[in-house]
Amino acid sequence: MSVTVLASGFFIARLTCAWLGLLFIAMVVWSGLASPGSPPFPEPFLLALLAPGYATLRAISHARRVRLLVDRVDSVALANRQRRQVELPFEAVVAFELVDAALLEMAPAEMLERSRERLQVRARLPRLDPYPSGSPGRWRLPRLLSRQPYNQVLATVTPGEGVSRVTVICEPLAGAWLDLFRVDDGTNLENAEALTRALTRHVSEQRRREQEAAKQTATEKELAVARLNLLQAQVEPHFLYNTLANAQVLTRVDPARAGEMLGHLITYLRHSLPRTSGAPSTLGEELERSRAYLDIMKIRMGDRLSPQLDVPESLRGVPFPPMMLQTLVENALKHGLEPRPGGGTVWIRARANGDRLSVTVADDGQGLGAETAGTGVGLRNVRERLRLAHGDRASFVLTSNFPSGVAATLTLPLEEVDHAPVRARGG
Repeated sequence: MSVTVLASGFFIARLTCAWLGLLFIAMVVWSGLASPGSPPFPEPFLLALLAPGYATLRAISHARRVRLLVDRVDSVALANRQRRQVELPFEAVVAFELVDAALLEMAPAEMLERSRERLQVRARLPRLDPYPSGSPGRWRLPRLLSRQPYNQVLATVTPGEGVSRVTVICEPLAGAWLDLFRVDDGTNLENAEALTRALTRHVSEQRRREQEAAKQTATEKELAVARLNLLQAQVEPHFLYNTLANAQVLTRVDPARAGEMLGHLITYLRHSLPRTSGAPSTLGEELERSRAYLDIMKIRMGDRLSPQLDVPESLRGVPFPPMMLQTLVENALKHGLEPRPGGGTVWIRARANGDRLSVTVADDGQGLGAETAGTGVGLRNVRERLRLAHGDRASFVLTSNFPSGVAATLTLPLEEVDHAPVRARGG
């Protein structure tokens, strides 16, 4: 309390002494310029005697209002010119946008300068009179005692590493020497506090938007994984059951071929186990899985199946979505060659075209116009997985092969990796 009284008393005394000093100088000047017959105290000079008393009352009113605004009275709060420093946890450009938006909200602000290159904003604000001059009992004194109609705000952003410092200066739109004789009724203190609150609110809103965006991204990712898992659950594992059933029959009639089939099945399953390390599959690993599958199917179909693989060694280490090649190979056999009495050939071909990888699985079976009993789940899974993992950067094209059959081509970026542990088989 004593500190508050001392600060208020010193402020009032300083303002009153400034006016008394000005009055003394005026008296000296008047005495020096007055002629011998002129009256010693002219009427304007008598009116000027009221100025120190009026200044004292204004100083008391100013101190009381400052205390109401910030619940403290000290030299910083009583000053007509206020300075604030606020740290914003953003890069300089984002911090500048936040400052600009906060100033625009302080209606009716008039922008005098907005320089993105200099990271500086200057605005002029009409000084809102807390005690309107039209109120009863209000009377005017000389212009030096009247309030300046405008304040100004200067905000400068200083860049830092991930954190920007904003320096805000709120002051009267007049020379600093006039602060000896004038008070601003706490209007610049109000502007400084309001701008600080606005910046704090904008930071909170920016953080909330970032959190909502991160939450939305996480939700979309979880939804994509759930959809991929749903696609996986739609696939029927008929191949495994059929292979085991065939191996069981062969153990009675041809144990050597049964052992060969089980060996290929072990290879197939080894490449089909889920990855605990989270590492993506490669084109070479997917090719080995498909080769084991074709070897099993060749035992079942005999000479009716002729696999042809054309994959350069340099591409075998390229990341590739798991089970996607297998889906296309299964579809080629199930819907192209198995229904055909004479069987046919399955080609697997891979090529790199710039930053794109193209993998084609083709057959010379029945073709696209033939009636099949499939549901199309496998191919729908391929399209959906490509869309979820790569968007429009990947494509899947199904065309007729010449002279017969179907060619399915996957095209995807060489740099991309599909981390989704999803497996799908032809439908």
